[in-house]
Amino acid sequence: MAKSRSSQPEQLGAQELSREGSLEHYSRMRRSRRRHAAVRVVLVTLLVAMVALGTTAWAYVSNINAQLNKGVSKTLSSVLSDHEAGDPFYMLLLGIDKDESRAGGSEYGSSDNAYRSDSIMLVRIDPQNKKVTLVSIHRDTQVKLGSNGTQKINAAYSIGGAAYATQVISDFAGVPISHYAEVDMDGLAAVVDQVGGVTVDLPVDVKDPDYTGLDLKAGQNTLDGRTAALLCRARHAYDVYGDGDRYRAANQRIVISAVVQKVLASNPLTLASTVSTLAGYVTTDMDVSSIASLSTQFLGMDVNSDIMSGMEPTTPEYVNDTWYEICDTAAWKKMMDRVNRGLSPYEDGDQDLASDASARIGDNSSNASSTAATTQGGSTGERNASTSSDVEPSYSGDVLVLNGTHTDGLAGKTADRLDATGFDASSGNAGSRAQATTITYAKGHEAEAAGVAQTLGLKVTYKESNDSQYDGYDVVVTLGADYE
Repeated sequence: MAKSRSSQPEQLGAQELSREGSLEHYSRMRRSRRRHAAVRVVLVTLLVAMVALGTTAWAYVSNINAQLNKGVSKTLSSVLSDHEAGDPFYMLLLGIDKDESRAGGSEYGSSDNAYRSDSIMLVRIDPQNKKVTLVSIHRDTQVKLGSNGTQKINAAYSIGGAAYATQVISDFAGVPISHYAEVDMDGLAAVVDQVGGVTVDLPVDVKDPDYTGLDLKAGQNTLDGRTAALLCRARHAYDVYGDGDRYRAANQRIVISAVVQKVLASNPLTLASTVSTLAGYVTTDMDVSSIASLSTQFLGMDVNSDIMSGMEPTTPEYVNDTWYEICDTAAWKKMMDRVNRGLSPYEDGDQDLASDASARIGDNSSNASSTAATTQGGSTGERNASTSSDVEPSYSGDVLVLNGTHTDGLAGKTADRLDATGFDASSGNAGSRAQATTITYAKGHEAEAAGVAQTLGLKVTYKESNDSQYDGYDVVVTLGADYE
């Protein structure tokens, strides 16, 4: 009995049963099989490529993690405290100035433990509220280190390494420390270059010819990596103002804030490159994943208002042939209580003893009307304060600063800043309270008014004055409530 057509593998018409038809039919089937085979080859090739890329990416990230975590001992890990995801936590940031001249000399050498921490900074990080607080601890703070006797706090690192330094600083500040980062200060230069430089506002000239060689003009300065690192080292540039370490620490906090500002405004590729650069200079218990996750949580952060900073209150004292900084324990406890609550370390600006001359966050945007000046290290300084005209600012002349605020001594401090820039400034009281700060100048002295505005960072319109009451002064500044 013949089999029905339906039982055949494929039904063919009469034309297809012909010799030519059948050849065409099987030819189409062979082409179809070849296409399917080609698709399979492409899919397999793509799969292999994806696996290879995944393996490469995994190896790349693993390599960065290995660099970041180098030197993180089990002892250090045991000292660090756990914290709940999303909750505020503290990170200890230690700056170790291990430059080539030190590493090659007999005093320090190549061993990391031979170095004292040049900068000590507690960083409170609050991901939920997108706030960061930087608190510097004076490296010369006097502390008792048990059997090691009375020492400066920065000696803890050279005595017992990262774990011991972390424990000492945690006890001193009265807060648990959850993460640790140790930064070779040369790495700061590399990171600044990686993000394309940072812009800071200097209220006074920063000159340090005998040590760092730094020579920066007051005003907006866009710094390359080398110059930014020098600014973070230049404590002797501030000897005329008082404790140079206090000003240096303030500048370090500002440079770090400026780097954060640039990183948060960058694209993912720049962020990845920055982390890769950091890996060569930073030792931390954190890995690439946790760093990237934390950075993502801070997107949209306003660096100018959401990064707060301060420094441990101390007074210098000469003890047993050694200068120490003695912590004001009551004020320090009050400061850390505020920091723990997510507040600024300072109740008011007058408590910041470095505010008169240390750097501030600058404007990273370009300003076509600014006056550019070349600074050491190939960077560019930009003075961006608003002016009444395009006149070239002058930084000399007689200036009178009048205090129209509730803050005693503010005019005197402001006059000191102007003196440091090159002006001959005097101070006095305005006689009545002023809401807005004003600048007036005698005929022919508009350039001096522009210089005063630039030096003080005042974005006000200055005007020519015919008031004979102030004869003998080229410029008169009346400080208002907006200046406090």
